[in-house]
Amino acid sequence: MPLYLIRHAKAGNRHDWEGSDWTRPLTKKGRRQALHLKERLDGVAVPRVLSSPYVRCTQTVEPIAFSRDLAVEATAVLAERSSFEHVVGLLEQVPDHTVLCSHGDVIPDTIAALFRRGMEVVSPVDWRKGATWVIHRTTDGFSFAEVWPPPGDDD
Repeated sequence: MPLYLIRHAKAGNRHDWEGSDWTRPLTKKGRRQALHLKERLDGVAVPRVLSSPYVRCTQTVEPIAFSRDLAVEATAVLAERSSFEHVVGLLEQVPDHTVLCSHGDVIPDTIAALFRRGMEVVSPVDWRKGATWVIHRTTDGFSFAEVWPPPGDDD
């Protein structure tokens, strides 16, 4: 059964943001991407929604959580500069169909670690903001992953 590991949607430019990077929000395009992500998962019975505590991550998955009357569970395990070992441990523990949101430095390291453990990647890789890694697990571990491209690239 799959897990959904999402790179946060489009956020404002890090260098132009005057506040703490933790509070940097999604852009208008990022908010549209977040709504499209919710639509992509409309038929999925999502039991939990976990996110990096950074605002851009929580905003990315809020529509998914809200549509299912769930809270976004913030966890430092998914924050920038987190260890892939901790993320893999989290992926091993959460229920099937859990949605998780993290960052562009964490997700590639995590996918690489799963690949080293024997997981097959069956689609072209995509590290862009808003991309969703659909990671399939079996009782023996992580079997394969595919990536859905970011939504709304044509708008």
